Amino acid sequence: MSIRIYVPRDAAALSVGAEAVAEAFRREAQARGEAVEIIRNGSRGMFWLEPLVEVETPEGRIGYGPVAARDVPALFEAGALRGGAHALRVGRIEDLDWMKRQQRLTFERIGVIDPLSLSDYCAHGGLKGLKKALALSREDVVDQVLKSGLRGRGGAGFPAGIKWKTVHDAEADRKYVVCNADEGDSGTFADRMIFEGDPFMLIEGMAIAAYAVGATKGFIYLRSEYPHAAIAMENAIQQAEQAGWIGQDAFGRNRPFHLELRIGAGAYICGEETSLLESLEGKRALVRAKPPLPALSGLFGKPTLINNVLTLAAVPYILSEGAKAYADFGMGRSRGTLPVQLGGNVLRGGLIELAFGISLREIIEGFGGGTASGRPIRAVQVGGPLGAYLTDRDLDMPMDYETLAANRAMLGHGGIVVFDDTVNMAKMARFAFHFCAKESCGKCTPCRIGAVRGEETIEKIIAGRNVEANLAIVRDLCDVMTAGSLCAHGGLTPMPVMSAIDRFPEDFVPAERKTAAE
Repeated sequence: MSIRIYVPRDAAALSVGAEAVAEAFRREAQARGEAVEIIRNGSRGMFWLEPLVEVETPEGRIGYGPVAARDVPALFEAGALRGGAHALRVGRIEDLDWMKRQQRLTFERIGVIDPLSLSDYCAHGGLKGLKKALALSREDVVDQVLKSGLRGRGGAGFPAGIKWKTVHDAEADRKYVVCNADEGDSGTFADRMIFEGDPFMLIEGMAIAAYAVGATKGFIYLRSEYPHAAIAMENAIQQAEQAGWIGQDAFGRNRPFHLELRIGAGAYICGEETSLLESLEGKRALVRAKPPLPALSGLFGKPTLINNVLTLAAVPYILSEGAKAYADFGMGRSRGTLPVQLGGNVLRGGLIELAFGISLREIIEGFGGGTASGRPIRAVQVGGPLGAYLTDRDLDMPMDYETLAANRAMLGHGGIVVFDDTVNMAKMARFAFHFCAKESCGKCTPCRIGAVRGEETIEKIIAGRNVEANLAIVRDLCDVMTAGSLCAHGGLTPMPVMSAIDRFPEDFVPAERKTAAE
């Protein structure tokens, strides 16, 4: 009987040599006459242990990591195929404190199953949500999403059920479901992990959504920078079609739901839903004015449900276990769990799925182990490149939509980027304007011109020229961008800029004044 060895196919693991590790295990097993089956799973989210190799034993799956190809002969000598002792042995992954303290609902299967095996997916609870949904009326499915308290995980945090009901109630000869997988925020990778580690879950979530709102066609819009994710999803879509749970008779005889994967061309602005729709229609990705809302007039002018990957991926659990089971996690109006993506200058970066309400300090210090440099934490950016910079004093606030908003910050896609005390916050403010200028679609003046002028003005402040007057100009400019931009790209750029100025004012003081103060 073959011994099962799990070597991740996740891009994070591949970037540090997982392919070579898998090949080394094949060669060593063949040379030693050992019968092994190598399964390419997703990542468990512990990036500091990648490539994390797991060996199936009678005691469970025993992990070893981080494994390099050169370590493989020694692992065989140590009896790793039977769970033997070795310096790289970390034990059963489920027993690790880092994993036990999480509440994995969406990411429960990722790293556990073969992501391209439909039978493995079903054996671990897959399709249970879709089957339950098809036994309910469309209205009841929408009601389950409403009662779950699920909110959009793409940034705005809008209640998903309200959006679903709007599309459900709209009358049209055709409706669409669109998955926004243009994961472009710095420090985020949860969408990619789902594509590479559990793609059937997203397909199931989209099928449930399509059934609920009456859509017959779905599109997944994936960023071009994720080639491994694209290959995995194409494979999964083909298998789902062959199995019949998407396609011409997905919801019964001649009740179709067809699904296509579309690849973007690298524009960050396509993470904004209306520019994404423009791109899907084959046009230049310019932001549309609202109203009309995409839920009423979206793709090709038809009612369109647009949700983020994490939003749609949460739906199978909600339908499978019930709205209450999901809503029992979290706090206040922030229900369920949030897949936190921890990166930057942090000792243990990776994916942590937790119920809303945990503090930033517990995430960064308890799970992340503090900075990788060993230096004090100075700043933390939450919510991507347009999120606010927080200080060490802010880290005890709970992670939920309302608390962060009350502190002039936002949750965004759940990305957290850590900086130590060597960071210059004036330069980070300049970067925010630079990023906005580079990625602007150019349609509205406050964003197109404001970001350029903002970068120029911050440059003057860094150079010590008319600092107070230029800071006043930046504040005025940020007011205009917030109030006058057509979409959140220009409207949110002031958040990192003003948080840097307000929370780290010492970095915007001329060098000679700093020296005098010291």
